[in-house]
Amino acid sequence: MSKIVAASVIRGAKQIVKQAEEFLAKAINEKQERQSLAFPETAFYLPMAYALMGLEAKTLKDAGTILAHARSLLPVEPTENLWLPYLGDALDAGIATLLAEEVIMALRYLYGQEPQRDCNGFFTDTIMRSLGIQLVDGRMPGFAAILGAAPDNKTAVEIVRRLQERNILIFAGSSVNGRSIIDQLREEDVQMGWDNYIVPYGRDTLSAIYPLNWAIRSALTFGGLKAGQAKRCLLYTKERVFAFGLVLGELDDLKYATGAGAINMGFPVIADTEIPQIKPSGITTYEALVSELDYKKIVPRAIEVRGLKVTVTQIPIPVSYAAAFEGERVRKEQLYVEFGGKNSLAFEYLTSRDSNDVEDGKVELIGSDIDQLEKGKRSMPLAIIVEVAGRKMQKDFEPVLERQIHRYTNYAMGIMHVGQRDMNWIRINHHAYNKGFRLKHIGTFLHAMFHKEYGAIIDKVQVKLYTRQSDVERLLVDVRKVYNERDERISGMTDESVDTFYSCTLCQSFAPNHVCIVTPERLGLCGAYSWLDAKACYEIMPAGPNQPVVKGKVLDAKLGQWQSVNDFVYEKSNKTVDKVSMYSLMDSPQTSCGCFECIVAIIPEANGFMIVHRDYSGMTPCGMTFTSLAGSVGGGVQTPGFLGIGRLYIASKKFISADGGLSRIVWMPKELKDSLGEKLKQRCQELGQPDLLDKIADETQATNSEQLLEFLSRVGHPSLGMPPLL
Repeated sequence: MSKIVAASVIRGAKQIVKQAEEFLAKAINEKQERQSLAFPETAFYLPMAYALMGLEAKTLKDAGTILAHARSLLPVEPTENLWLPYLGDALDAGIATLLAEEVIMALRYLYGQEPQRDCNGFFTDTIMRSLGIQLVDGRMPGFAAILGAAPDNKTAVEIVRRLQERNILIFAGSSVNGRSIIDQLREEDVQMGWDNYIVPYGRDTLSAIYPLNWAIRSALTFGGLKAGQAKRCLLYTKERVFAFGLVLGELDDLKYATGAGAINMGFPVIADTEIPQIKPSGITTYEALVSELDYKKIVPRAIEVRGLKVTVTQIPIPVSYAAAFEGERVRKEQLYVEFGGKNSLAFEYLTSRDSNDVEDGKVELIGSDIDQLEKGKRSMPLAIIVEVAGRKMQKDFEPVLERQIHRYTNYAMGIMHVGQRDMNWIRINHHAYNKGFRLKHIGTFLHAMFHKEYGAIIDKVQVKLYTRQSDVERLLVDVRKVYNERDERISGMTDESVDTFYSCTLCQSFAPNHVCIVTPERLGLCGAYSWLDAKACYEIMPAGPNQPVVKGKVLDAKLGQWQSVNDFVYEKSNKTVDKVSMYSLMDSPQTSCGCFECIVAIIPEANGFMIVHRDYSGMTPCGMTFTSLAGSVGGGVQTPGFLGIGRLYIASKKFISADGGLSRIVWMPKELKDSLGEKLKQRCQELGQPDLLDKIADETQATNSEQLLEFLSRVGHPSLGMPPLL
């Protein structure tokens, strides 16, 4: 701890204890030691002394006992040349401050000096019980005690409004240079009171004991703790009462001392001036004393430092928003505008950043909005970049959170989202557009939903939306590098090396009977979830869409069938699919939803299979386009001979291995072949067929079965000599 801070705390504590002793001596002289002393409407006597000392203070004589203990806690002020660890001394001085302040305020009540003008004063047990439970059960994220005054009225109002928006209870008081935030709010006609979540407690620093002894009563009331269990009471306030102090304006010794008392309770202090900071955690969850000079950042900074988890209860967008709309489709005749798919470039990407680089709730649109769509056009490029910050955020969680963009977008009525990464497809219908839906609303609901569902690991969320083609192309270059890095994390792992696979039911809104089984060697068919991603998702959300599936008894090693996997799929597919082969598309293949990156389809006359990816719009040798095939393959139906897959699965050793693997592939679009070029070449080498890739036809060599058979015969494709598929 800073020597400057410690010295100020100790000086302030000594002043307050001395003031309390002098006030008490005056009261005893005038009213005698047996004079009753109490706060109004409380069963906890002087609550801080009751909780920390176990003392039922009822008289002035009892107050003397409190102050004697407070005096014993006061350490020696640091000298010029003595350097020691000052944290313990400063914390002791903080406790002495709280005890002395409580005595002073009780004496003021005795003399009719409290509550102060336009202030609440002591918070009764009735108020504490009615609102205190909301602090400890999570309905109210926390409370802020503001001490001092903002540099101007506008800033004062902005700080308070930002706290109100997050449902944080505000205790306003104290002053700086004779001016209090209470007066600033009144001058701006800001309504105050319990109903408005703004409670003025008093205009001097000593009255800050009111919100603190209100908090300590929560430990006694809701925590079931007994009087005198000081350590347990303080731990309770740290872990269950999410409070923090905002000090506006210069700190004097009294504020430092009061702040030290709050820190003992686990409540950090955030100041708007340059002060020595206390960053080590332990007494508080994170930093204890922090300086934040930017008023736009001070509330998010305070929320982060205290570890509050704030959710947005109502999402301010012009269309209905609920899980009920997740399965809604936007047909061609309903379409206003679309992004991605076959008609434009689009991608979505989530990354974690340093907290200082993320402004919570900020949504930026770089480029034109959909109301500026050129006449006759129905598509636009779009990049959705979500940046998050959180003390518990990990890199491994990024793809898990990124995949939620799919679900959150589909919750908006009139909006359809398919796919992921740089193969996403978003459609907005005319009704949503006419209701006022615009691109920034995507950022609005993403911010709200990430906080709501992932508040345990995320502290801040900001969203950037790009609609200029040049921006989308430029950004995608680096983003694709990250996609590749994520995919490479699992290289080297095998299905045999683990005893547990993971499920994914994220797309059951579109395909209620579909269940993905994700293994180390078979990623989700959307291409977004690897086995590691699904494992991370389960760690974040144990009741979420990714559940562990213990492999159990092997039924058929070649097909990739396990009893426990079959039992799980049967149960989660609404008892429509009784068995699934992980390594075959001819015998009980895995079902498909509609988010697959590619489709594998049988070509009987070639004794092999073709693969087509979502971005290929031409005809294929099986006589169907991707769109036509998707209508047959999707929807959670088990269709032997047809399979939806993620692109990277093609290069896996387990890729349809029961049916002959990569050697059975006779056709795929050139773009797909090129994009997986190095991986496929390596796989061909492993198979002992280094020229296999050249023997796989693409659209430049064949687009119908006759052309395909001619090409395969000419190059001697191995499928022609393999056992018949049918």
